[in-house]
Amino acid sequence: MDGFAELHKLMLNAGRCRRIGGTTPAVPWSAAVPQRSVLVRARVATALLFLLFGITLGAWTVRIPAIKRDLSLDDGGLSIALLAFAAGAITGMQLTGRLVDRFGSRRVMLPVAFAEGLVLIPPAYAPNLATLAAALFVFGAVHGTLNIAMNAHAIEVQRAWQRPIMSSFHAVYSIGGFIGASAGGLFAHAGVGPRTTFTAVGGTMLAFAAWSAWWALPRTAPAPRSTEPSGQDGPVRGVLFLGVLVCCALVGEGAAADWSAVYLRDNLHSSAGFAAAAFAAFSVAMTVTRLFGDRLTTRFGPVLLVRASGLLAAGGLGAALLIDAPPAGVAGFACLGAGMALIAPQVYSAAGDRNPDAAGRALARVVGIGYLGFLLGPVVIGGASKAVGLPGALAIPVVLSLFVAATAPALRPRRPSPTNPADLTTTIS
Repeated sequence: MDGFAELHKLMLNAGRCRRIGGTTPAVPWSAAVPQRSVLVRARVATALLFLLFGITLGAWTVRIPAIKRDLSLDDGGLSIALLAFAAGAITGMQLTGRLVDRFGSRRVMLPVAFAEGLVLIPPAYAPNLATLAAALFVFGAVHGTLNIAMNAHAIEVQRAWQRPIMSSFHAVYSIGGFIGASAGGLFAHAGVGPRTTFTAVGGTMLAFAAWSAWWALPRTAPAPRSTEPSGQDGPVRGVLFLGVLVCCALVGEGAAADWSAVYLRDNLHSSAGFAAAAFAAFSVAMTVTRLFGDRLTTRFGPVLLVRASGLLAAGGLGAALLIDAPPAGVAGFACLGAGMALIAPQVYSAAGDRNPDAAGRALARVVGIGYLGFLLGPVVIGGASKAVGLPGALAIPVVLSLFVAATAPALRPRRPSPTNPADLTTTIS
């Protein structure tokens, strides 16, 4: 069982675990709490942060047109502001790795989760482009920091849980993005401005971040450093290549977000409403696939799963480009979404498990490289479309998906997981 159904079950179990001796005292993190309850509550807390992470980004994304209108920005000005957000995100990601490795993911994640709810609000009050860019740089830096710390914490919870659960966290993130976008759209439809929207979403983030702070996984004993001899650059090369795999996947995600509707409308001559269905199909397929991702990982393993994912994405979108019909286009982007859904969770898990004593730095490199794919992929496709047309340019995600399928053995585990739930030592931190 995955997704919200499992999250609901975990929350019920966590509540029961707090009843000790027939009472419901506020029990601190300690050996008095059964180990199972620690893991259940940690999983719920982590899922909540992934949900809120998606809600925040979804709400921001759908209110961008209102921000542009309120400040009378042209497309160039808006691009500068969005570039500031991206620069902040990449900066935050790269600075977070060492902090996570030194202080633990929990100590970094929780303060930044509170900050996320606060820094969402200032962009709505920016009076001009310069202040908007500055506010978005800070928002991006906090968002990127939370991205790394949150995924590092998820890897710790998964390692202690002793079975794949990473995909369920990313499924909850996808659902959060839908909730945030829907809420932002409803605010916009009701004539509510970005200031009220971001204040409401930010306040929600603060409230649930406090809940997550109470339930998050306590800091564990440091993972033992590997005694296996290795070349100085060996682990670095391995992590960098994992980043390349995520980059390839996020090129496809960026292509779907920016070019799917354009392709259906301009090249396949569909209606505007039907063209919008392409990205909707992509998003729904990605979310549903992630809901079943943990079960699929347990059954087939990361190598076979990522190989099949790459082939599904390449085959589905490639066939759609050849058929050249609107229904095929929607189906093709749905296949792309299903194929891309599980690649990032598998790669993040591999990066963290392969570097248990430096998971923060490993994730920072992997996520940072992947984020470049999401940012630059649509730009490359747009440039290529001028030379070979948009259908030809959309073959780029097809080729990259085949590359992911061919290089899936890079995800094969190199050593057993070092942490056993029975040996997990908890401390109050």
